[in-house]
Amino acid sequence: MDDFDRGLANVIERFASDASDVDRAETLPLDHLNLLANLGLYGAFAPASDGGLGFGLSELCTVVEELAAACLASTFVWIQHLRLLASVLDPQANDVVVSMKDRVIRGDVKGGVALAGLLPGRPRLRASPTSEGWTFDGTAPWVSGWGVIDELFVAARGPEDTVVNAVVAPRDQRGLSAKRHTMTAINATSTVALTFDSLAVDSAHVVSQTAYDPSQEAGPGLRLNGSLALGVTRRCCGLIGESALDVELGEVRDFLDQADAQEMPRARARASALAARAASALCAHRGSSSVLQGDVAERTAREATLLLAFGSRPAIRTALLDYLIESLCELRD
Repeated sequence: MDDFDRGLANVIERFASDASDVDRAETLPLDHLNLLANLGLYGAFAPASDGGLGFGLSELCTVVEELAAACLASTFVWIQHLRLLASVLDPQANDVVVSMKDRVIRGDVKGGVALAGLLPGRPRLRASPTSEGWTFDGTAPWVSGWGVIDELFVAARGPEDTVVNAVVAPRDQRGLSAKRHTMTAINATSTVALTFDSLAVDSAHVVSQTAYDPSQEAGPGLRLNGSLALGVTRRCCGLIGESALDVELGEVRDFLDQADAQEMPRARARASALAARAASALCAHRGSSSVLQGDVAERTAREATLLLAFGSRPAIRTALLDYLIESLCELRD
């Protein structure tokens, strides 16, 4: 076991021991995120020459799954940072973004995301050009890590079916206000709904303007988020002991790993459906204690339910309903 593996095992142990307390907290303990930074995970896929870990997608997905099994809330907030990490590693990044590069890789600057401009359908968040830069108008309904993150990566729909990506300060300010959600699970993620009302963003803080292409969001990002559901199932497998769930977890993981852009929605849906079934199995395994608030099975059931809705783009939601209804029909038969 190398130094990283030993460090990761220690973080997982700490996350698991704190998970019940985090579940009742209003905000994450900052030391959870600092533990990840100290391990190098804020620079997970940055090249070693830049001070990163140089992870590929497979290695990163494995780590997300292991951490999510221990503490979903802390893992959820951390992975939001990876969009900012990708932006500072872009060879075409502007001077403002490049100036943050080392601190972003170290985790001294922690990032979050507001990706409303990437959602299909009518744009919820728009960017309009001005003489000095851009103004952003609309809403971003789900932004996590408010009060913890240092920079917010924002994607808004721009003119002529483009996406304007920018980095803004994540605080209430002129043109930007936040309303805290009260969540049934991972409430410590400090998730808010943001309202943009002519938020002025100077050109230096605009990362890029690219063509709007929904298919670009069907790759690594969707695969990585699937590891959250795998993590919840992994936790259930560990607590239940050897069972058929172990085999199915491996099958679903393989499906996610091998899925192309067309198959990824069904792979994501299958992972979330499996987490929900595994959480139900854990409740049955633990018996009456699972109805007590704070029991690991009770918490896991709430987290699995949240993952049925998290990131459920139309194609994922349709596939997920198919899986869940098919399962119910199988039980009836």
